Amino acid sequence: MSRLRPTGKAAVVILGVLGAGLLVVSASRTWVAGTVDDAVLGASRVSATGSQVVPGLVALALVAAAGAIASTTSGAVTRRVTLVVVLLAGLAEAALTLRVLHGPAGALGSVAAASTGRTGSIETHSTATAWPWVALVAAAAVLLAGVLGWVGARKWRGLGARYETTADAPDAHRRGSRGERVASDWDRLDAGDDPTIHDDDSTA
Repeated sequence: MSRLRPTGKAAVVILGVLGAGLLVVSASRTWVAGTVDDAVLGASRVSATGSQVVPGLVALALVAAAGAIASTTSGAVTRRVTLVVVLLAGLAEAALTLRVLHGPAGALGSVAAASTGRTGSIETHSTATAWPWVALVAAAAVLLAGVLGWVGARKWRGLGARYETTADAPDAHRRGSRGERVASDWDRLDAGDDPTIHDDDSTA
């Protein structure tokens, strides 16, 4: 079994997809919880999920996963572009998550205000759960996938060589000693001639 190289395609896809998957899972979990004392809401407990405090969480995760996969199946130029997309998505996810961790009260206050049809924020007393930290680790995995991919991309091969047509095969077009075209085994097979039969007869 071949060894998994840190800068290889498999490592980049695994890190990118795993990180994106964790971000998607965390989006539906409670990120911030606390209490609010408001004229409309009254004294009550409120909470917000990841997708509520970071509306673009799932979209960015899907972009990161798609970019990680596309980087391993595309040409050199497109590969670099998709890796930049992965890096930018990871940076955005990390920045948005850090903002929630730095100010959970403000993040929850905005969600609470929106639930009453108001803009702005409501004063809350809140704390972050463990899920924003999970999302931060996941964003770091996406970033790492982008960095490792950028470092190793120059050594990656595209898919073209694996799907060569018979016309591009090494023995598809042979040349004789005078430069004339000599029918290859592929040509003979196309013409209905089995080269193995005649070769066996000539050596008998």
